[in-house]
Amino acid sequence: MRKQRNDTTPRDLTTRDEVRRAVPRAVVDLAGVIPAASSTIADVRRDGFPAVAELAARFDRVEQQVLRVPAEALAEAFSALAPELRGALQEVIERTRRFASSQLPAPVVVGFEGDAQVSLNWFPIERAGVYVPGGKAVYPSSVVMNVVPAQVAGVRSIALASPPQVEHGGRPHPTILATAAMLGVDEVYAIGGAQAIAALAYGIEDPTVERSVAPVDLITGPGNVYVAAAKRLVRDTVAVDMEAGATEVMILADALADPMLIAADMICQAEHDEHAAAVLVTDSTSLALAVQTELDRQVAFTPHADRVRAALTGPQSAIVIVDDIEHGIEVCDAYAPEHLEIHCDDADGVAGHVRNAGAIFIGASTPVSLGDYCAGSNHVLPTGGTATFSSGLTVHTFLRAVQTVRYPAAALRHVRETMRVLSTAEDLPAHGAALEARFAPSATRVQQD
Repeated sequence: MRKQRNDTTPRDLTTRDEVRRAVPRAVVDLAGVIPAASSTIADVRRDGFPAVAELAARFDRVEQQVLRVPAEALAEAFSALAPELRGALQEVIERTRRFASSQLPAPVVVGFEGDAQVSLNWFPIERAGVYVPGGKAVYPSSVVMNVVPAQVAGVRSIALASPPQVEHGGRPHPTILATAAMLGVDEVYAIGGAQAIAALAYGIEDPTVERSVAPVDLITGPGNVYVAAAKRLVRDTVAVDMEAGATEVMILADALADPMLIAADMICQAEHDEHAAAVLVTDSTSLALAVQTELDRQVAFTPHADRVRAALTGPQSAIVIVDDIEHGIEVCDAYAPEHLEIHCDDADGVAGHVRNAGAIFIGASTPVSLGDYCAGSNHVLPTGGTATFSSGLTVHTFLRAVQTVRYPAAALRHVRETMRVLSTAEDLPAHGAALEARFAPSATRVQQD
């Protein structure tokens, strides 16, 4: 681990730029992989299934005959799921659905003079694509976090893509298939990487149904740098949730905090990836030293010690000493972490002053890992400081707001002069003419009829 730079005093960390220079995120060369992702997308759009099959053979060592996972394979995976894991997933589903169900927005209706009415109504997108990565771990929780809000929103069609794995007969991991089956998702494709994003965004047409993919309206779900690059490239065709970067936790703690718990939570986040960020912000030098000691002790015993050590010793992880907790809040807001833990005496009060975070975990008994699994909250959250302007995945991600306007003739008369003035000011005379046409004698008779 590293502490703040020797040439930086605590009060130097007051602006967003200063904080992010002192604690930089891991460098992920998204621009550098854009050409490769673009080439993959072009190949899939041009050649369809043959392009995807060639990429599966090259990167996944899988010889594909079809893309879609058959229904019997989903049923088989569900039947083979260990009872304890099935029970755990069921609880995650229920808690996630309960929180998501509370997010459904009500229609908005506003009346104006003359019985005019303007309303805002919410409609789900028709079709969503969910990407679930493979890689270092298996993520059934990501299936739940992406699918449940879509279902609650009322999305009628959900397609899930996950990389084919040679160890599992060229299909996605059985736990991913079982979780999809639990949620009633029967459209699952063995496609990974940028090619999966291309297939979901543009679709694949093929005479063989099992090699075809219908395009979606929105793509959600995390992935590697190629997935993130592909998401950026398809934004002109479909909506995407976010370009997920390396995961991160920031912990704001005072002198009363438990160094053992803080170290455990930093290691927990570092376990994800060598680029993961784990940052402690504290006004207590003694706590900082105690946490450093705990990190040295605990890392030696964690199963993924090499990965954890790489993350904790990288420039993206740090122990930052601040003047006081108020200053610490400023640092946290400037950094805008994906996950923020509050280990302070008045944790609720401190959390109430934070504005920029993907999710805030209040109190020492509320670890980030709880949010990863079964808090009921969603673990798809903004990374890389984007919490200053974006939100995590919610039911709202899958909804569209449609405005409706109804102005009877009497109501239109109330705003006649306002519209005339504005159309003249903007030199758009046809706008004014379209208005005045409503008040012509023939138009008046039609409206009365």
